[in-house]
Amino acid sequence: MSDTPVKQQNTAAFYGQAVASFSVAMAATAIGIFKLNADAWVRAFLAIAVLYLVTSAFTLAKVIRDRQEAAVRPYGPYEKL
Repeated sequence: MSDTPVKQQNTAAFYGQAVASFSVAMAATAIGIFKLNADAWVRAFLAIAVLYLVTSAFTLAKVIRDRQEAAVRPYGPYEKL
């Protein structure tokens, strides 16, 4: 018997829920910063900090995914030459 690796894929519902959750979180944060009773420079600083946090989270998720994919080799090192 061959050990064919099965590629797992997310369902459309899971993908939709993840996108909706991210959108709601970003909108709530933006509204919270906009409604904050503070000077404009404080609100701008918080907005930039949130954007930096989001890009860092995406980069971290990609690095973790790439590391996990590299750990599981579906073929031998010289098989796909």
